[in-house]
Amino acid sequence: MKKSYYLFNPGRLSRKDNTLCFVPVDEDGNEGQPRYIPIEGVDNLYCFGSLDANSAMYNFLGKNHVSVHFFDYYEHYTGSFMAKEYLLAGKMQVEQTRHYLSDKKRMVVAKTLVEGAAFNMSKNLKYYQGRGKDVAKQLGQIDSFTPLIANAGGISELMGIEGNIRQAYYGAFGEIINDFDMGNRSKQPPQNEVNALISFGNMMCYTVCLDQIYHTQLNPTISFLHEPGARRYSLALDLSEIFKPMLVDRTIFTVLNKKQLQASDFRQDINRCVLKEGAKKVFVQAFEERLKETFKHRSLGRSVSYKHLVKLECYKLQKHLLGMEVYKPFKMMW
Repeated sequence: MKKSYYLFNPGRLSRKDNTLCFVPVDEDGNEGQPRYIPIEGVDNLYCFGSLDANSAMYNFLGKNHVSVHFFDYYEHYTGSFMAKEYLLAGKMQVEQTRHYLSDKKRMVVAKTLVEGAAFNMSKNLKYYQGRGKDVAKQLGQIDSFTPLIANAGGISELMGIEGNIRQAYYGAFGEIINDFDMGNRSKQPPQNEVNALISFGNMMCYTVCLDQIYHTQLNPTISFLHEPGARRYSLALDLSEIFKPMLVDRTIFTVLNKKQLQASDFRQDINRCVLKEGAKKVFVQAFEERLKETFKHRSLGRSVSYKHLVKLECYKLQKHLLGMEVYKPFKMMW
């Protein structure tokens, strides 16, 4: 089974026959013990340290459909190496574009995405309300905003409603998380530990969605809720709205409330809060475990992992765009 690999140390990546060879390099330029990774077991690579590799290496990765995601020193997602799309389909491309260009068709998809995201945020709060957390106020706020989605007259209005729902949702984090204060949501840069984890986790969710879109016929640059822009895969932003509550936020609640991460795992750096390297590893491990978790899918009648669930969401969107089946976003029931 293929899996993701996370390269936290700077180093050099090269090819040895059909195997990847990663040699870590320390601050003084000394090489560490090489690590060999069979290419057939690699789903994608996440690079948090500087990576030295040549074009032959990227050609090898591309032929094996391995994506490489890059992050900077401050944990910002900076870009991805994506192999040439191998599942392109003209009809799919035409219908996806047609739905974006039609205000009516675009709004149908965009509203559905926001409804799914709102439902999953509300479900998260109800889950913790059942465990004694007082989040009734925030649930009431989300319930008051949700009916407005159906009557939104345009994308900007819809984005405003989504923003209000998310603001109410984040207002409950202080009640759910035991020993940390979140305050207001701060992104650029995050000002405290919880905001730093949200930003980092959201980027991880974005790359998971991007990876799964890549393995379908969808074009990741044509989106419906977020505006398509130059040099960004905005469809991954659309889909990640649905999955952030179950993949990112529940991981944050777990690692903080179980004290897997503590205040000493973060540092203040030029007016921002960042995760130390050990904290990134702890979060990434918890996030990976979350992706591997399986549950009984009601429609399919079999167990699927959360990671595969993202690809299933892409398939549902494809069917909607092709006129085969009305898109219904995934709504978690637990």
